[in-house]
Amino acid sequence: MKRRFFSTALALGAMASSLAVPAWAQSQPSGRVGSLMQISVVDRSTGAELPVYRHRGEYWVAGRPGTRYSIRARNAMGERIMAVMSVDGVNVVTGETAGVGQNGYVFGARERSDITGWRKSDSQIAAFEFAAAGNSYASRTGRPDDVGVIGVAMFRERMPEPPPPPITPYPRRDEYGDRERRSESSPMGDARAKAAPASPADNGMAAESAASPSGSMARQSAPSPSLGTAHGRRETSYIGKTTFDRAQSSPDEVVRIRYDSRENLVAAGVIPVSPPPRWPRPAGPSPFPGSEPGYVPDPPPRY
Repeated sequence: MKRRFFSTALALGAMASSLAVPAWAQSQPSGRVGSLMQISVVDRSTGAELPVYRHRGEYWVAGRPGTRYSIRARNAMGERIMAVMSVDGVNVVTGETAGVGQNGYVFGARERSDITGWRKSDSQIAAFEFAAAGNSYASRTGRPDDVGVIGVAMFRERMPEPPPPPITPYPRRDEYGDRERRSESSPMGDARAKAAPASPADNGMAAESAASPSGSMARQSAPSPSLGTAHGRRETSYIGKTTFDRAQSSPDEVVRIRYDSRENLVAAGVIPVSPPPRWPRPAGPSPFPGSEPGYVPDPPPRY
């Protein structure tokens, strides 16, 4: 119910904002993206979250070549969430061409963490760094088609089935004790035993499910080289390992954030630019310059 209400609120806000608003002001920067988890991109040189611009149904951030960045994820739920993350179409943990059924990071309830680079081991990463598309890790490994996008596929966890409630025996009375003891072996008693729900161990295998893997954008000329994410310098970053049983094989939510240089986003109309101030025009030429009203002028000075 919360997700439905949140989505409805966004849709209504978008409709209201498009009314009586200048075209140049309709794509104002927002903060974070996502419902189950709030996703943002952080400039590590300043520690600030980059503004997220919405343009034609897509989210965009502007990066600077040579700047290291991180993907900040905040679990908004009171339960564990698994996030399969990709940059430029590459899984940030395994280095595979990204698919939603692959490995990812598990976030505890209300947990926040910054994912700062390509995972190299349990203790090291190679930093995410904005770079020319040709120098991106995806391009250098022969996968240039999806450079310029960050993706996060989120999965909720399958909760264990609660055990069946215990069968409460009928209350005994002394005067009917013998009758109740006899009824325990009666046909009705046998029927109740056969109809009793199976134990959790009997249903354990049926409750388990495995996530199955599933599953370019043409670029036009731009004012400056398009951005990608490079395989930056090594940094220390420790992780642990855990198990996670997805509630379903398809993601509960997918966040997609595209990025490029500010110059390219301005040229594409993604980043709004206010209209320049009007030039103060002169009064203009007179149609009758010889008929200006006036009086007798002074004579010229004597020499």
